[in-house]
Amino acid sequence: MRATLRWAHSDLRTHRGEALFIVLATAGIVASLLLATALFGYATNPWQRVFTQARGAHVWLHTSASADTGRLTGLAGVDSVAGPYPTESVTVASRGARAAVELRATDRQPSVARPLLVSGRWPDAADPDAVVLERRLAQALLAEPGDTLNLPGTARALTVVGVADSAEPRYRPGERPGLAWASPAAVRAPGGQVIGLRLTDPRDTDYAVQRAVTVLGAGTVGEVSTWRQARAEAQGDNRLLGQVLGLFGLGALLAAGLAVHAAIGTRIRGHLRDISVLKAIGFTPGQVVRIFLLQHVAYALLGALAAAALLRGLGARLPGRLGEAVGVWQGLPGHTAALVAVPVAAVLFIGAVTGLAAWRAGRVPSVPVPRPAAPAGGRLSGAARRALGLGLPPALVLGWHKAFPRRSRGAVAIGRLALPLLLIVVAMSAWTTLDRFHSSPERVGMPAALTARADGTLDARETRALLEGSPQVATVYPGVEVAALVPGQTATIALRGLGTTDEPYPHTVAEGRAPSGPDEAVAGRGLLDLLDVRVGDWVRMTVGDQPQILHIVGRSIEPENAGRVISTSLDTLRENDPGLGPTLYQLRLRPGAAPDTVAAELTEAARGHLDVHPVANPADGLSPLRAVAAGLIAVLALIGLIELLTAIGGTVREGERDLPALKAIGLSPRQITAVTVTATGCTTLAATLLATALGLPLAHWLIDAQGTSSGIGAGIARSPSWPVVLLLGTATVLGAVALSALPAHRATRRRLADTLSAIA
Repeated sequence: MRATLRWAHSDLRTHRGEALFIVLATAGIVASLLLATALFGYATNPWQRVFTQARGAHVWLHTSASADTGRLTGLAGVDSVAGPYPTESVTVASRGARAAVELRATDRQPSVARPLLVSGRWPDAADPDAVVLERRLAQALLAEPGDTLNLPGTARALTVVGVADSAEPRYRPGERPGLAWASPAAVRAPGGQVIGLRLTDPRDTDYAVQRAVTVLGAGTVGEVSTWRQARAEAQGDNRLLGQVLGLFGLGALLAAGLAVHAAIGTRIRGHLRDISVLKAIGFTPGQVVRIFLLQHVAYALLGALAAAALLRGLGARLPGRLGEAVGVWQGLPGHTAALVAVPVAAVLFIGAVTGLAAWRAGRVPSVPVPRPAAPAGGRLSGAARRALGLGLPPALVLGWHKAFPRRSRGAVAIGRLALPLLLIVVAMSAWTTLDRFHSSPERVGMPAALTARADGTLDARETRALLEGSPQVATVYPGVEVAALVPGQTATIALRGLGTTDEPYPHTVAEGRAPSGPDEAVAGRGLLDLLDVRVGDWVRMTVGDQPQILHIVGRSIEPENAGRVISTSLDTLRENDPGLGPTLYQLRLRPGAAPDTVAAELTEAARGHLDVHPVANPADGLSPLRAVAAGLIAVLALIGLIELLTAIGGTVREGERDLPALKAIGLSPRQITAVTVTATGCTTLAATLLATALGLPLAHWLIDAQGTSSGIGAGIARSPSWPVVLLLGTATVLGAVALSALPAHRATRRRLADTLSAIA
């Protein structure tokens, strides 16, 4: 054991830098995997906890006030009912913030789909204007118990007495109103009602929706939402962040395993004589294997423990959503098991890879076998000889030949070095795609910057004149959005009429073409998947009692409503309902205009009669991905550096046998150094080209696949600009050349006796 420890200590002193890189890379990989686990737990468990404690409803139906919702109580498969609750749509303002709100009248705290109070109390009959706000709505309004909410354009005011969590679909500015529970006296002008159904079997959700719509009548149902939609929205960006971290963490773990395998293999080839001596003095093959195995497992274990300890102690202090996710995850029941299992799995994987490489050390004979004078494939190729005949520098030709002495070894070295570079290219593509959502939103389904909705005081002509009067507004597109029942009456989708025939809306079309004729429409990926239709098909939906049949002529990129959107022109919808007027306006701004500033100016100019919001950008919720990508690139760079140092060490050691011959033919030490530097540069260049050639299409496929699964659709991926790609490749090759120069130069200064001893 003492001899084993002395060998390990000596090897550590010789390869301190490599050991440090292995520890840091392992720490980064384990941290990525633990953060991915935390984000997955954070995405799923909080919503599930609220849904379970509140006895949440699996289906919510918004109906007209005349609907006989009492008939749903005895519906097969319905366990219990929440409501019905009369509802009123209002706009409230607090501390400069405005929000659309659905006031829900209830005289007592419900037993089914019960809002879970976070702070404050439940309203009572003694305070008719008291309300409890859903947490997301309260955060948007900067409101807390005791604050007053004004209703712009009226003399009414509401008092916030509580804030609660709910398992229903969350408030989204400009898309979905927030929830506020109030006493019946506060709901003065009910415009409809809402009822929740808790089912005995959640798997029968679609069937239950179909039965409920049939019982009530399609004309009385305005909107349907389910627990699956609410869960998907609650998981949202956190689940995507977890997937990104998990994918890159596993990729980095594979790259690190290959790097460790290569490092041990190169070290074994360089210490064949030392290993033979160890065996000659009594070391068994198993002991030789354990030397390498225990040494590298110790490095991996140190890095894994460091990552787990840092995340356990400081993870909750990370800025933004990552810190919040870690804080919530640490309170979940399975937190301790995951905190142990992930590092152990990473260490075991690295240990397994190390064992495969160290097994070769156990097979080294105790009596050194002389190496062949010239390795197979060592002769110059015809192309190399012709290049020398043309007068090309010998160092360049010999370096190129040395980079690919045998196809198998050269290809393996290039592949190992290309893997971390490939993952870096994918991470840069994800970063560039996020930047595209902000720099070119019109290319990813957001041609308009603002959405404006009037409260009914202003007519369509006055509203449009007010909006077009702003010098910062370039174009105003009138529109309407209604909920439509899909065929089979199992769900509702968003039906939009935007723009007119004379002034068409600029849809972002990824497939097919934009609508230009009557009954033509474009649909999002989520809707195509929901209805199992393709571009070119006709679809039928129901709006109230009126059927609407549209011809899908294109697929548009739709970041909203999980892509369950079908869009046509306002004129097409007016053919079914001539009295239909615009209820919203999409605004395109002039270059350089700030959406928040323009929204505030328009709201002030309308004196509270307009609700203007910036269009929600899905990339806003993914802002932590930038820091995640930067950290992953740093970890992958460390792994690439380990692989590069291994390749340089192997090239230098293999070049020792050629050193006497190169000196004999008259090459100077500088030229011999150039041979090794050229070989390293050629290997790195080939790996960089391979990583770029494979990484860019792989990144497009991964990003578009994620877009398709989320309902946005394919066509959002964007590669880094070619100057950035060239800069990455140039920096990688020049860095490799610079790193190889010093060890190559030292090798040429070795004494002839040392060189002959090394190759003996």
